[in-house]
Amino acid sequence: MTKQEKYALVDALYEKLQNTNYFYITDTSGMTVAQINDFRGACFKKGLEYTVVKNTLIAKALDRLDADYKEFSEKVLKGFSGIIFSPESGKTPAEVIIDFTKKTKLSKPALKGASIDSSTFIGAEHLETLSKIKSKNELIGEVISILQSPATNVLGALQSGGHTISGILKTLEERGEAA
Repeated sequence: MTKQEKYALVDALYEKLQNTNYFYITDTSGMTVAQINDFRGACFKKGLEYTVVKNTLIAKALDRLDADYKEFSEKVLKGFSGIIFSPESGKTPAEVIIDFTKKTKLSKPALKGASIDSSTFIGAEHLETLSKIKSKNELIGEVISILQSPATNVLGALQSGGHTISGILKTLEERGEAA
């Protein structure tokens, strides 16, 4: 690969990292090409993009970002690395990794590190936690649901009370006519 091609790749990777709030770096060493392609397919089905990139190129692209990825570069970018880009959710890549390893009974791909809204998670021990992170839209939905719940309860009580009162008045009126 020529220097110009490397510069172009770093520029493209930088743009991708800058425009993606969620990315994971995985280790797929020891996996066959067919297994990596199966994993890439599993990512694609969930709307994710998986690509293999040299660590030095990833480090150069990370250095250009506003967030501080120094520790991330030092601890994560060793050995064989692939990046999963997730445009919508911070937990989807973790779910794909967990599902893939369960389905194939492989220990790889292994999480090396993840960036969720510029917060870094280093090490495979964070995989389960990352799979439970709620997206911004899920959190907004929960807050709206919580805020609507008391109002819904009050409206329900008022409506049921209104029907009860009108029922009692109607019964009393009917009794009054019969008497």
